[in-house]
Parts: sequence; C-alpha cells; structure tokens
Amino acid sequence: MIILGIDPGLATVGYGIIEYRGNSFTTLDYGAILTPAHTEFDRRLISINEQLIRLITMFKPDAAAVEELFFNKNIKTAISVAQARGAIILTCAQSGVPTFEYTPLQVKQAVVGYGRADKNQVQQMTKILLNLSAVPKPDDTADALAIAICHAHSNNSVMR
Repeated sequence: MIILGIDPGLATVGYGIIEYRGNSFTTLDYGAILTPAHTEFDRRLISINEQLIRLITMFKPDAAAVEELFFNKNIKTAISVAQARGAIILTCAQSGVPTFEYTPLQVKQAVVGYGRADKNQVQQMTKILLNLSAVPKPDDTADALAIAICHAHSNNSVMR
C-alpha cells in the first residue's frame, strides 16, 4: 500500500510518501509544498492543488492521511490553515484517493506509543521506523511522514 501523509498548512504543506508492505516501510519521497506569503490567497490554494496533483499522479497513492487541525490561539491563522486543509482534502477526493484524518494525539500514539510524546520524540521515531539517515526537514515533512506511519498502523487502514 502506498500512503501519502500530509501535514496541512498554507505557507508550508509537508508531505511524505511511503510504501507499507507487511510490517515494513519504504520511503518513496518527502518534502514540502511552499507558498510565498506575498502571494494572493487563492493563488496559494491553486499552487497547493497543482503540486498535490503532480504527487498523486506520480506516486498513485492508495490512501492519503491528513492531520486534523490543531486549533491554536491565532484564529486568523487557524482559518487559513483550515481552508488550505479543505483544498487538500478536495484535491485528494477529486483524484480518487481515499482520505483518512488523524489527530496529533493519534499520530503520537501510533509512532511513539505515547499520545503525549513531544515533537522531537516523534521525529526520532519516524527517522528510526523509516530507516532515514536524518530527521527530515522542515518539521512539516517529518510530521507528514509520521501521519503516513499512523495510517499504516491504524485500524482504519484499508490494509486491515
């Protein structure tokens, strides 16, 4: 199964693409979709859409796993991220990729085994589980890979 993990954002969308067979992972690709702050909002959403379509076309994922929005104190930022997240989910749906959503707590539980793990613990376990030489940067990329791992280990996974 090929899983596209996505850490949604407006300025930075982290993505990680893994293959999960049996109990083993192969990292296919990871990185970040970046949209400059000075760009008009609608153009930023279009850029995210177009770049996600390229990834979906190239890797043909069986599923997408997207982190649920973690509400922060800045409501304007939260609304922008929620709108970008909606565009991401729509892109996956229109591309025929089933989309699953996970809370940060679920991701931490799946990757580290402890729902209150800190960011560094999640990143280090992601590196170990995927046999990477270093923690992927930016952080959104490491988070996206962790979200993909979460889906692979989830009871909601179509593999089960």
